[in-house]
Amino acid sequence: MHDYALEFSKVALAHLLAVASPGPDFAIVLRQSLRHGRRTATWTSLGVGAAITLHVMYSLLGLGLLLQRSPLVFSVVKYAGAAYLATIGLQALRSGPRATLSPEGGQLATPTPTARAAWLTGFLTNALNPKATLFFVALFVTVINPATPIFIQASYGAWMVAVTTGWFCLVSTVFTRESVRANFLRHGHWVDRGLGAVFIVFAASLALASVG
Repeated sequence: MHDYALEFSKVALAHLLAVASPGPDFAIVLRQSLRHGRRTATWTSLGVGAAITLHVMYSLLGLGLLLQRSPLVFSVVKYAGAAYLATIGLQALRSGPRATLSPEGGQLATPTPTARAAWLTGFLTNALNPKATLFFVALFVTVINPATPIFIQASYGAWMVAVTTGWFCLVSTVFTRESVRANFLRHGHWVDRGLGAVFIVFAASLALASVG
């Protein structure tokens, strides 16, 4: 009899280590938290979680193997992802102070993204990362037994979506605490520029990634 509890524990541990590791997802949620606040960061976290749903779906269908085995498809995805992260990085590097003066002398807050825009930012940051794709392909091929019923595999996927979303919502909560944001508002554009450099590094790393 197949031990689904043991299999699930392996899946959960591998995913937990992956999701807790600093990467583009963490960087974008951190930036949204510090720059725009909890609402924007939470919507971004939900976008990241939705992208995990996408990875799980095509892994269940076996479509992820196409990216792993096709250098052309892999290159298209990785360069699209690298370009997207580089764009975010360049925008962050050009960031000015958090607030600017209005003609009347009052402060104008930096425009806050809509919920849809924040969600899309999180979704694209994760979905266009072929390293995330390869992680899920490897997980479903090497850790999960092909004989495991599809509904049980789907439950593993649902768990990973929930944990990912919950983790980044927690990050959003921690980094939008008043004491943290108060310090950020004093030196926000320098933190933003630092994160911009991090995104550029992630973009370069992604552009140089290979399937093997």
